[in-house]
Amino acid sequence: MIRHNAKPLTFFTPDDSDNSGAFFFDTGISAGFPSPVDDFREERLSLDSILVKNKLATFYARVSGQSMIGAGLDDNDLLVIDRSLEPTNNKIAVCFLDGEFTVKRLKVDKDEVWLQPENPDYPIIRITEDNDFLIWGIVTNVIKRV
Repeated sequence: MIRHNAKPLTFFTPDDSDNSGAFFFDTGISAGFPSPVDDFREERLSLDSILVKNKLATFYARVSGQSMIGAGLDDNDLLVIDRSLEPTNNKIAVCFLDGEFTVKRLKVDKDEVWLQPENPDYPIIRITEDNDFLIWGIVTNVIKRV
């Protein structure tokens, strides 16, 4: 059995309160030359309404560790995980493996499954019948701090 140093994930559920959301300026922020401020519209925007397709099956969890840095998932990033999506080859998934949660890229070939890290310092994990294994959900988005 391959052991990997995983830390537990902390899960959160989407907020369904009516007053959630930050101010959204629907003008586009120029990454080139500044744009006039005359055109902006201010409205409320809930990230849940954009990032969550199936509220009852969606959870948030923080990344802990460096095994997925090549996929842009850094320590402390916030993952949006949808449990209603079908796990398929090459998707990034949150999996329950031998008593621990981990996030890895799914590699599926015929009847074999591997969990592929996106950091060469971490081993590929081959799933066997001896593993207690469950694909818990599919990562749909990542929220980063800058």
